[in-house]
Amino acid sequence: MELDTIDIQILTELQNDGRLTNARLSEKVGLTPSPCLRRLKILERRKVIRGYRATLDRQRIGLALTVFVGIKVERHRDADANAFIRSIEGLPQIISCHLVSGEYDFLLQVVVPSLRDYDQFLEGVLLKMPSVRDIRSNFAIRTIKDDAKLPVATLLQKRSK
Repeated sequence: MELDTIDIQILTELQNDGRLTNARLSEKVGLTPSPCLRRLKILERRKVIRGYRATLDRQRIGLALTVFVGIKVERHRDADANAFIRSIEGLPQIISCHLVSGEYDFLLQVVVPSLRDYDQFLEGVLLKMPSVRDIRSNFAIRTIKDDAKLPVATLLQKRSK
């Protein structure tokens, strides 16, 4: 989908505050409420906006440990990769999974309360997954930046060049 300046402004404002009313959003992007709502509905229908959620503080709710886990699968075949993907889909501790190039096949971001909880997750779940050949865990010591907002404004900068 080709995004214009108004679409990008809408997305930027909603990433900053997903609870904006349509009236306030329309003010911020310089539209009247009716066309703003129409654009918003189009962005939702086309799955540009996949949903709305609250951003939680991991420390305050007791999910203080973040682990980046590199996974190698047995063979580089679709069946092995697909078996691994199916096995992680329902695991809430894994908040992101990426197919990557380089040393590992997959990179997971795992969030758990403590090192003990990660050990149990590693032993009881990750090591028992199909096709897993090797697992390497990297623990986040301190989070410097944790901003889930996408840099949509850079799309405007790219166009002006």
